[in-house]
Amino acid sequence: MARALAVVPADDVTVVFGALRDALAGGPAVLPGTPSRPVPPEVEQRIALVVETSGSTGRPKRVALGADALLASAAASESSLGGPGQWLLALPTHYIAGINVLVRSITADTDPIVMPLRHFDPQEFAAATVLMDAPLRFTSLVPAQLGRLVEAAGEDFEVLAKLRRLDRILVGGQATSPELLSRAIELGLNVTRTYGSSETSGGCVYDGMPIGSAEVRIVDGQVELAGPMLAEGYLDDPEATTAAFVVHDGLRWYRTGDAGTIDDGVLRVSGRLDDVIISGGEKVSLHAVEEVVRSIAGLQDAVVVRAPSVEWGEVPVVFSSGRASLESVKATVVARLGRASAPIAIVTVQGVPMLSSGKPDRISLTAFAASRGVSAGGQ
Repeated sequence: MARALAVVPADDVTVVFGALRDALAGGPAVLPGTPSRPVPPEVEQRIALVVETSGSTGRPKRVALGADALLASAAASESSLGGPGQWLLALPTHYIAGINVLVRSITADTDPIVMPLRHFDPQEFAAATVLMDAPLRFTSLVPAQLGRLVEAAGEDFEVLAKLRRLDRILVGGQATSPELLSRAIELGLNVTRTYGSSETSGGCVYDGMPIGSAEVRIVDGQVELAGPMLAEGYLDDPEATTAAFVVHDGLRWYRTGDAGTIDDGVLRVSGRLDDVIISGGEKVSLHAVEEVVRSIAGLQDAVVVRAPSVEWGEVPVVFSSGRASLESVKATVVARLGRASAPIAIVTVQGVPMLSSGKPDRISLTAFAASRGVSAGGQ
């Protein structure tokens, strides 16, 4: 059996909200946003939602999710957060975290407060929390948004007081720096780091611990996730589905492509398996370099990508809107990670390019680094 697939504009939250409600009840499946290529008019009956991934690390995929997976994710989150509540939407609705805000609102039978889906303004966001009247109040953000809120709250107590009305701030989509998390906690903000992806109906690991009936394991250094919130696979891409989803002892697992460890029951993600380069014959984790660089004052938005080098093979290159001397950054990185990890250049940009999901556009930065020969050194 099949059901219709409806493409709806992601910038009209009311339309997306209604389409999701219908899809969860057995109506047409929904794909929010503007597809990058034509979509089929129908999908299998078991598919309720199609999410086109951002393509931050490769060609966009179309993740097919069933209603049961979305509802299992909402139930697990609700249990972890202490019950149903009202949500403040500040993320695009073609992004799984934004969709989840709407799904959780549907299951909680509450109306979400919707922020304008444009430039994120901390003052407007703080003011929107006053409109929330449910006993429990939540929001979901990416680290860049949390960073702007923390900065504003540190300068304006009225903003801080409004942000403290939120019972929980979920932050995910990419790694949250320890420094940002520590500052948020110091301000009295109840922040929870989430880990997951479109393939897992969004975050299914909170602060390193699986929620609901989600499970996590490490296989050959790779993080794998299991549970009822897993996607059906990739729409019209059986090869990619087979590569990403495996069955072991009767349980279906999603292979995340992330490197990680489980220490005392807590998952620690150390970056993408494919972000390791060989520089001068040594393995270098771009994620590790990025963490160190972001800990340097003024470089909190830094993104580290690979660039080709005739001498070393590949080398790390830093992009940031902040300024710092290359030599001082090199010294800090070398002291923490060793000489092979030292970035060869810092490229100062007006603003780090971002995808609509709030993640840095690493593909365009990598292409820029390769095409402009920045690995020759300098700023």
